[in-house]
Amino acid sequence: MSSTTTVTQSTPSAETILRLFPDIDTSSAGLEGHDAEQIRLMDEMCIVLDNDDNPIGTASKKLCHLMTNIEKGLLHRAFSCFLFDDQNRLLLQQRAVEKITFPDMWTNTCCSHPLGIPGETGSNLPDSVDGVKRAAQRKLDHELGIKKEQVPFDDFRFLTRIHYMAPSDGKWGEHEIDYIVFIKANVDLNPNPNEVKDVKYVTQDELKALFKDPTLKFTPWFKLICESMLYEWWSNLDSGLEKYTNEQQIRRM
Repeated sequence: MSSTTTVTQSTPSAETILRLFPDIDTSSAGLEGHDAEQIRLMDEMCIVLDNDDNPIGTASKKLCHLMTNIEKGLLHRAFSCFLFDDQNRLLLQQRAVEKITFPDMWTNTCCSHPLGIPGETGSNLPDSVDGVKRAAQRKLDHELGIKKEQVPFDDFRFLTRIHYMAPSDGKWGEHEIDYIVFIKANVDLNPNPNEVKDVKYVTQDELKALFKDPTLKFTPWFKLICESMLYEWWSNLDSGLEKYTNEQQIRRM
Protein backbone atom coordinates (compact mmCIF):
# COMPACT_ATOMS: atom_id res chain seq x y z
CA MET A 1 0.00 0.00 0.00
CA SER A 2 1.41 3.37 -0.96
CA SER A 3 1.77 6.30 1.38
CA THR A 4 -0.92 8.21 -0.49
CA THR A 5 -3.63 5.55 -0.15
CA THR A 6 -6.68 6.69 1.81
CA VAL A 7 -7.75 4.13 4.37
CA THR A 8 -11.36 4.25 5.45
CA GLN A 9 -11.18 1.33 7.86
CA SER A 10 -12.51 2.30 11.29
CA THR A 11 -11.57 1.17 14.77
CA PRO A 12 -14.25 0.07 17.28
CA SER A 13 -15.49 2.99 19.35
CA ALA A 14 -14.44 4.28 22.73
CA GLU A 15 -17.87 3.22 24.03
CA THR A 16 -16.84 -0.38 23.36
CA ILE A 17 -13.99 0.04 25.84
CA LEU A 18 -16.35 1.19 28.58
CA ARG A 19 -18.43 -1.95 28.04
CA LEU A 20 -15.36 -4.19 28.06
CA PHE A 21 -13.65 -2.42 30.97
CA PRO A 22 -16.51 -1.01 33.11
CA ASP A 23 -14.19 -0.36 36.07
CA ILE A 24 -11.53 1.74 34.34
CA ASP A 25 -10.72 5.18 35.71
CA THR A 26 -12.20 7.78 33.35
CA SER A 27 -11.83 10.79 35.64
CA SER A 28 -10.06 13.96 34.54
CA ALA A 29 -7.93 14.03 37.67
CA GLY A 30 -4.22 13.38 37.68
CA LEU A 31 -2.94 15.91 35.16
CA GLU A 32 -2.84 18.97 37.39
CA GLY A 33 0.49 20.78 37.33
CA HIS A 34 1.67 19.25 34.05
CA ASP A 35 2.54 21.11 30.86
CA ALA A 36 -0.54 22.37 29.00
CA GLU A 37 0.49 21.00 25.60
CA GLN A 38 1.31 17.59 27.06
CA ILE A 39 -2.09 17.56 28.78
CA ARG A 40 -3.74 18.30 25.43
CA LEU A 41 -1.91 15.41 23.79
CA MET A 42 -3.25 13.05 26.46
CA ASP A 43 -6.65 13.38 24.73
CA GLU A 44 -5.36 11.64 21.58
CA MET A 45 -7.15 8.35 20.95
CA CYS A 46 -5.00 5.23 21.10
CA ILE A 47 -5.93 1.87 19.58
CA VAL A 48 -6.92 -0.57 22.34
CA LEU A 49 -6.09 -4.23 21.71
CA ASP A 50 -6.67 -7.74 22.89
CA ASN A 51 -3.57 -9.81 23.66
CA ASP A 52 -3.29 -10.91 20.02
CA ASP A 53 -3.07 -7.34 18.66
CA ASN A 54 -6.68 -7.24 17.45
CA PRO A 55 -8.26 -3.77 17.85
CA ILE A 56 -11.21 -3.81 20.28
CA GLY A 57 -11.78 -0.07 20.63
CA THR A 58 -10.14 3.27 21.29
CA ALA A 59 -9.31 5.14 24.47
CA SER A 60 -7.48 8.35 25.27
CA LYS A 61 -3.76 8.32 25.85
CA LYS A 62 -4.48 9.32 29.44
CA LEU A 63 -6.72 6.32 30.08
CA CYS A 64 -4.24 3.96 28.42
CA HIS A 65 -1.32 5.13 30.54
CA LEU A 66 -2.88 5.17 34.01
CA MET A 67 -1.45 2.25 35.98
CA THR A 68 -4.84 1.61 37.58
CA ASN A 69 -6.27 0.94 34.10
CA ILE A 70 -3.21 -1.01 32.94
CA GLU A 71 -3.65 -3.29 35.93
CA LYS A 72 -7.20 -3.96 34.71
CA GLY A 73 -5.82 -5.17 31.39
CA LEU A 74 -5.96 -2.09 29.15
CA LEU A 75 -3.48 -2.67 26.30
CA HIS A 76 -2.74 -0.38 23.34
CA ARG A 77 -0.72 -0.28 20.11
CA ALA A 78 2.57 1.62 19.88
CA PHE A 79 5.68 1.86 17.74
CA SER A 80 9.40 2.34 18.28
CA CYS A 81 11.27 3.84 15.35
CA PHE A 82 15.04 3.46 14.99
CA LEU A 83 16.63 5.86 12.50
CA PHE A 84 20.20 5.31 11.31
CA ASP A 85 22.36 7.69 9.25
CA ASP A 86 24.65 6.70 6.36
CA GLN A 87 27.38 5.84 8.89
CA ASN A 88 24.96 3.39 10.55
CA ARG A 89 24.82 5.53 13.68
CA LEU A 90 21.55 5.38 15.61
CA LEU A 91 19.76 8.63 16.43
CA LEU A 92 18.75 8.83 20.09
CA GLN A 93 16.55 11.38 21.78
CA GLN A 94 16.24 12.46 25.38
CA ARG A 95 12.60 13.00 26.25
CA ALA A 96 11.67 16.48 27.43
CA VAL A 97 11.11 17.14 31.13
CA GLU A 98 7.60 18.28 30.15
CA LYS A 99 6.64 14.73 29.17
CA ILE A 100 4.09 13.20 31.54
CA THR A 101 5.38 9.64 31.15
CA PHE A 102 9.09 8.77 31.32
CA PRO A 103 10.33 12.40 31.32
CA ASP A 104 14.04 13.20 30.88
CA MET A 105 14.89 9.64 29.77
CA TRP A 106 17.00 8.65 26.79
CA THR A 107 15.38 6.43 24.21
CA ASN A 108 15.39 5.41 20.55
CA THR A 109 14.70 7.90 17.77
CA CYS A 110 10.94 8.13 18.18
CA CYS A 111 8.43 6.24 20.32
CA SER A 112 4.72 6.91 20.05
CA HIS A 113 1.33 5.52 19.00
CA PRO A 114 -0.67 5.05 15.84
CA LEU A 115 -3.99 6.71 16.57
CA GLY A 116 -7.58 5.69 15.97
CA ILE A 117 -7.74 7.85 12.85
CA PRO A 118 -8.00 7.01 9.13
CA GLY A 119 -4.69 5.71 7.80
CA GLU A 120 -3.21 4.61 11.12
CA THR A 121 -5.53 1.79 12.18
CA GLY A 122 -5.40 -1.82 11.04
CA SER A 123 -7.09 -5.09 11.95
CA ASN A 124 -4.55 -7.33 10.18
CA LEU A 125 -0.78 -7.21 10.31
CA PRO A 126 -0.06 -5.67 6.86
CA ASP A 127 -2.58 -2.85 7.39
CA SER A 128 -1.37 -2.31 10.96
CA VAL A 129 2.25 -2.04 9.77
CA ASP A 130 1.18 0.53 7.17
CA GLY A 131 -0.61 2.48 9.88
CA VAL A 132 2.49 2.41 12.06
CA LYS A 133 4.64 3.72 9.19
CA ARG A 134 2.28 6.68 8.69
CA ALA A 135 2.27 7.34 12.44
CA ALA A 136 6.07 7.23 12.46
CA GLN A 137 6.22 9.84 9.69
CA ARG A 138 3.78 12.05 11.61
CA LYS A 139 5.65 11.81 14.91
CA LEU A 140 9.16 12.14 13.46
CA ASP A 141 8.00 15.51 12.17
CA HIS A 142 6.21 16.48 15.37
CA GLU A 143 9.02 15.52 17.73
CA LEU A 144 12.18 16.03 15.67
CA GLY A 145 11.14 18.23 12.74
CA ILE A 146 11.99 15.49 10.21
CA LYS A 147 9.85 16.01 7.12
CA LYS A 148 8.22 12.93 5.66
CA GLU A 149 9.96 13.51 2.33
CA GLN A 150 13.22 12.59 4.14
CA VAL A 151 11.71 9.40 5.60
CA PRO A 152 9.70 7.87 2.71
CA PHE A 153 6.93 5.45 3.59
CA ASP A 154 8.46 2.61 1.59
CA ASP A 155 11.86 2.98 3.30
CA PHE A 156 10.55 1.91 6.72
CA ARG A 157 11.25 -1.72 7.53
CA PHE A 158 9.06 -3.56 10.01
CA LEU A 159 10.88 -6.11 12.17
CA THR A 160 8.66 -7.43 14.94
CA ARG A 161 6.23 -6.66 17.75
CA ILE A 162 6.93 -6.78 21.47
CA HIS A 163 4.30 -7.00 24.21
CA TYR A 164 5.49 -5.51 27.49
CA MET A 165 4.30 -3.69 30.61
CA ALA A 166 6.35 -1.12 32.54
CA PRO A 167 5.56 1.49 35.21
CA SER A 168 6.77 5.08 34.85
CA ASP A 169 5.95 6.16 38.40
CA GLY A 170 3.17 5.26 40.80
CA LYS A 171 0.48 6.80 38.57
CA TRP A 172 1.59 6.31 34.96
CA GLY A 173 3.00 3.43 32.92
CA GLU A 174 2.99 1.52 29.66
CA HIS A 175 1.23 -1.62 28.48
CA GLU A 176 1.80 -1.92 24.77
CA ILE A 177 2.19 -4.09 21.74
CA ASP A 178 5.09 -2.16 20.27
CA TYR A 179 5.91 -2.34 16.55
CA ILE A 180 9.65 -2.06 15.84
CA VAL A 181 10.53 -0.22 12.63
CA PHE A 182 13.93 0.69 11.19
CA ILE A 183 14.77 3.34 8.63
CA LYS A 184 18.12 4.47 7.21
CA ALA A 185 18.16 8.11 6.16
CA ASN A 186 20.15 11.31 6.45
CA VAL A 187 17.78 13.87 7.89
CA ASP A 188 17.59 17.49 8.99
CA LEU A 189 16.72 17.86 12.66
CA ASN A 190 14.66 20.61 14.25
CA PRO A 191 13.65 19.14 17.64
CA ASN A 192 10.45 20.28 19.33
CA PRO A 193 11.58 21.41 22.82
CA ASN A 194 8.23 20.41 24.30
CA GLU A 195 8.96 16.84 23.23
CA VAL A 196 12.74 16.46 23.05
CA LYS A 197 15.43 17.75 25.41
CA ASP A 198 18.47 16.49 23.49
CA VAL A 199 19.54 14.29 20.57
CA LYS A 200 22.68 12.40 19.64
CA TYR A 201 23.92 9.88 17.09
CA VAL A 202 25.72 6.85 18.52
CA THR A 203 27.60 3.78 17.35
CA GLN A 204 26.97 0.41 18.96
CA ASP A 205 29.98 0.81 21.24
CA GLU A 206 28.97 4.33 22.20
CA LEU A 207 25.46 3.16 23.11
CA LYS A 208 26.85 0.34 25.25
CA ALA A 209 29.02 2.90 27.06
CA LEU A 210 25.99 5.13 27.69
CA PHE A 211 24.16 2.24 29.34
CA LYS A 212 27.05 1.94 31.81
CA ASP A 213 26.73 5.60 32.86
CA PRO A 214 24.79 5.62 36.16
CA THR A 215 23.77 9.25 35.68
CA LEU A 216 21.68 8.45 32.60
CA LYS A 217 18.13 7.07 32.56
CA PHE A 218 16.63 5.03 29.72
CA THR A 219 13.06 4.13 28.83
CA PRO A 220 12.07 0.55 29.68
CA TRP A 221 11.05 -0.40 26.13
CA PHE A 222 14.38 0.81 24.75
CA LYS A 223 16.27 -1.25 27.32
CA LEU A 224 14.17 -4.32 26.51
CA ILE A 225 14.84 -3.98 22.79
CA CYS A 226 18.57 -3.39 23.35
CA GLU A 227 18.85 -6.37 25.69
CA SER A 228 17.11 -8.69 23.24
CA MET A 229 17.87 -8.18 19.54
CA LEU A 230 18.91 -4.60 18.73
CA TYR A 231 22.64 -5.16 18.29
CA GLU A 232 22.12 -8.23 16.10
CA TRP A 233 19.65 -6.34 13.91
CA TRP A 234 21.98 -3.34 13.81
CA SER A 235 24.94 -5.48 12.70
CA ASN A 236 22.87 -6.71 9.76
CA LEU A 237 21.51 -3.30 8.79
CA ASP A 238 23.15 -3.26 5.34
CA SER A 239 23.20 -6.97 4.60
CA GLY A 240 20.99 -9.69 5.98
CA LEU A 241 18.33 -7.64 7.76
CA GLU A 242 15.67 -9.28 5.61
CA LYS A 243 15.80 -12.45 7.69
CA TYR A 244 14.66 -10.43 10.71
CA THR A 245 11.87 -8.44 9.05
CA ASN A 246 8.12 -9.05 9.02
CA GLU A 247 8.12 -11.41 11.98
CA GLN A 248 4.61 -12.77 12.44
CA GLN A 249 4.76 -13.77 16.10
CA ILE A 250 4.46 -11.27 18.95
CA ARG A 251 7.42 -11.36 21.33
CA ARG A 252 6.18 -11.47 24.91
CA MET A 253 8.66 -9.64 27.14
